Parts: sequence; structure tokens; C-alpha cells
Amino acid sequence: MKAYIFPGQGAQFSGMGLDLYEQSPLAQELFEKANHILGFNITDIMFEGTAEALKETKVTQPAIFLHSVILAKTLGDSFKPDMVAGHSLGEFSALVANGSLNFEDGLKLVSQRALAMQKACELQPSTMAAVLGLDDAVVENICSSTPGIVVAANYNCPGQLVISGEIEAVNQACEKLKDAGARRALILPVGGAFHSPLMEPAREQLAAAIENTTFNKPSCPIYQNVTAHAVINEADIKANLISQLTAPVRWTQSVQQMIADGATLFTEVGPGKVLQGLVKKINRASETASATFESNN
Repeated sequence: MKAYIFPGQGAQFSGMGLDLYEQSPLAQELFEKANHILGFNITDIMFEGTAEALKETKVTQPAIFLHSVILAKTLGDSFKPDMVAGHSLGEFSALVANGSLNFEDGLKLVSQRALAMQKACELQPSTMAAVLGLDDAVVENICSSTPGIVVAANYNCPGQLVISGEIEAVNQACEKLKDAGARRALILPVGGAFHSPLMEPAREQLAAAIENTTFNKPSCPIYQNVTAHAVINEADIKANLISQLTAPVRWTQSVQQMIADGATLFTEVGPGKVLQGLVKKINRASETASATFESNN
């Protein structure tokens, strides 16, 4: 069975999407539509902008979404997913890919999500850290025993977990994690504590937008970050999408469940190959690939 997976924040690069724009009339049309919806020329930043300009929150999330979704749409008849999943932001790309959301609504929600998250980051200084070489349970126990807010945020693959929370609490947890034998406990260059209780203001803001958006019956199940299980009911998809901002990304568990449900090939759609690397670390026997645009589509 074919699983299509969609990357999240951090996969952006200067020049992303330019090949699609130059070679596909459909891609060109969708990129121009995106410029109109967003109210600024995101294509200028994607195609020619600096890495610094691409890191701006209002740019990064829509840029990755656009690259992924437009690439999926240019694949034509060869794009036939049996299941989809996305890492954090990538969940929105996956929902457009399986027909739950239309392109315009997906882009609007991603833009609103980016701005709401940025606002939440500004309300309270916070951060995230990557933890390598410890079992999930050890990391969870240290987080729960550390004063302040610090939680497990991204279960990326066995032995690689990201924690998220208040700066002091994350720093304290990192010291304890090193003492417990972590190979690394490294503060990440991010704007705030994504996938933690500190994103509650953003969750509330996004919840209203999601509730007012029409979701359609998907063409195949999505394995959502919050549950790591196949979801096909529109109301459940909405609820999980709202919970996602303050809940952990259960990527390891999602991939394991997709394999248990029959996934044999994981194709990454969008910038980079990060998710393919994670899939291989979760299950070495899994086959992975990058979606590539062919100009005859």
C-alpha cells in the first residue's frame, strides 16, 4: 500500500517550488492564486529570498504547504494514496492531498495558524530542545518531574524526541537528561514552545477558523499527529487538527501504525527528505521515495 507523507517546518530552502512554477501551468496558476490569497508575493521569497526571509513565520508555513500541495497536484494520475500523514504543519498538506480540504481553505488555515503561533510565541518566551539517545519513557518522566512547563512535543523516531516549554524548565530538563545519559540535549533555534500547553492561545484562535471551514469526506485515511491512528470522519479530523497545536506530534507511532495497516512504500511530498530518514529509523525495512514532478503531467 502507498503512503504519502508531508513535511513540516524546517524543510524550507531558497528556490523551493521554482522548478514547478517554470514547468507546470497548473503550478503557476496555483502559486499566483496563493499570492492573491495571502496578500503578498510569497513566490518572490520562495524562489529568490534568503534563508533568513524564508524563516519568517508568516512565510515558512505557507511556503512548505504550497510546495507540498502543488507538487502533489502536478503528479496527476500517478498520485493515488492509500493513506496520508503529515508532520505537524504537514498535516494540512496531507488533508488537501486526500480531499478533506480544498486548496484555498487549506492555505488560509495554514496562514492563520502561522500568525496565531507567532502571536503565542510573543506572549511568553519559550523554546524547544532535541533529545537524542534516550527512551521516550525516560524523557517523559524527567519532563514531568521538572518544575514549570516542559513536555514531550515531537516523537520523531526511536531515540529522537523533542521537548517543548518554558525556557528555564527546558534548560533544567536538558541538564537532567544529559545526566540520565542523553547523547545530546540541544536547544533548537525556534520561536517558541510548539506542541505544548503554551500554544493554548493559538489553539483557541485556530479552533474558531477550523470550525468555520468546510471539511469534505477524504479519499483515504489520514494518520493524524494527535492519535497516530487512521481517521476518516470529518468531525474527528477537525477535532484532532485543533488539538494538534498543544498536543505532541506522535510521528513514530503514526508510521508504526501505517506499517501495521499495510503501508509498504512511503513517498515524501514536498521540500527535503527529513521524513524519509525518520521512516527508515522507525523501520529499516520500509521503502521510501521522494515525489518528483514530471513535465508531461
